[in-house]
Amino acid sequence: MNRSDLFDALAERYPHLTASDAEAAVKTLLEAMTESLVAGHRIEIRGFGSFVVSKRAARQARNPRTGERVAVPPKRVAHFKPGKALREAVDRHERSTA
Repeated sequence: MNRSDLFDALAERYPHLTASDAEAAVKTLLEAMTESLVAGHRIEIRGFGSFVVSKRAARQARNPRTGERVAVPPKRVAHFKPGKALREAVDRHERSTA
């Protein structure tokens, strides 16, 4: 599912919302989440999961084409950890289709 699919699903589920209202709601939510992660905060959505920002240390890597060593600077990356309810729902679906 991509962003436009999410807009459509929201507008379909809630007929009183126009497509542009659904799009605005999704964009507002994603912008708020992005701003929170950029600020270094943790986001927890009960039953769904949590988003956290982790720090990766600087390291030495290798260019796969040339084999040359390359310095990779430290960086911050976002990680998602699914909640128990989401893990169980995905697992139930996997077992029912297998």
